[in-house]
Amino acid sequence: MGFLRKNWKILLGVLISFFFIWIALRGLELDKVGEYLRTADYRWLIPGVAVYFLAVWARTWRWHYLLRPIKEVPLRDLFPITCIGYFGNNVYPARAGEVIRALVLRRTEGVAVSASLATIIVERVFDGLVMLLFVFFALPFVGADHIPAIYRVTVIAASIAFFAALIVFLWMAFDQARATRIYRYFSSRLLPERFRAPADNFFDRFMDGLKFLRSGRDVLMVFVTSVVIWLLETVKYWFVMHAFAFTISFIGLMLMNGVVNLTTTIPSAPGYIGTFEVGARVLEALGVDYSLAFGYTIVLHAALWLPITLLGGYYMLRHGVKWRDFERRNLEA
Repeated sequence: MGFLRKNWKILLGVLISFFFIWIALRGLELDKVGEYLRTADYRWLIPGVAVYFLAVWARTWRWHYLLRPIKEVPLRDLFPITCIGYFGNNVYPARAGEVIRALVLRRTEGVAVSASLATIIVERVFDGLVMLLFVFFALPFVGADHIPAIYRVTVIAASIAFFAALIVFLWMAFDQARATRIYRYFSSRLLPERFRAPADNFFDRFMDGLKFLRSGRDVLMVFVTSVVIWLLETVKYWFVMHAFAFTISFIGLMLMNGVVNLTTTIPSAPGYIGTFEVGARVLEALGVDYSLAFGYTIVLHAALWLPITLLGGYYMLRHGVKWRDFERRNLEA
């Protein structure tokens, strides 16, 4: 029982991954998948990976922009930390990479963990909003029936969650005094006294990370950059598609990208195993043979996972970062 209590998040993620793997494997002809994999032209992965790293650089610039009110961190120093974050998300459970890059940033630049976590959470909110934009933009062209029912539920739930989060963060940024009063009211009544000072410090620094939301220009820049990041990733989908014997429109790939990345926000095993493979079902709904769609999806998943994980692992070794550095006692503000 102690093991279950300690590791319930990991076990939940594994169970969710198994559920989505079961969905992905239903009706799959593995011999046909193997044939499609053998005949694919893997040279198309080269420009795909190159475009993906361009998207990672754009993501680094966006984080640099979000951090400016707190500290100006050079892009050349921030890029390795961003890659380490990818490594953490791809290898460790519970999206640990987000916390890892906040901790590495504190170690290298002295930025408070809570402040950088605020910028990272805002990043994720904007990513989710852009994914919803992709889905709703594509639907008039391909039809809502091209999203399987289970994923339509995911899109609806994500719409509610991301828009609610954005509204809450905007309110906290513009009405900081009232947000602080409400926080103090509940913390003074719910938190044991020994935890209040660290929690108060964490909250105050977290609020610092939301400062950029007060500027309409900054919000617009972050939104536009987010659109560019995900368009570049869709370009990778397009390049990898050319390795296989099917063709769908770029808008169809935007739909796939949106649904896949909204689904990967659901807790799962490290590397989004299972939740990413829902993309094959989207392609099937768009008229692609399912075995072919599945072969494409697992190659795309590997091409997204392996290069950035290797680079992130290299930067972890170069920075002398180890998993034991991120135990709970290291999460002070």
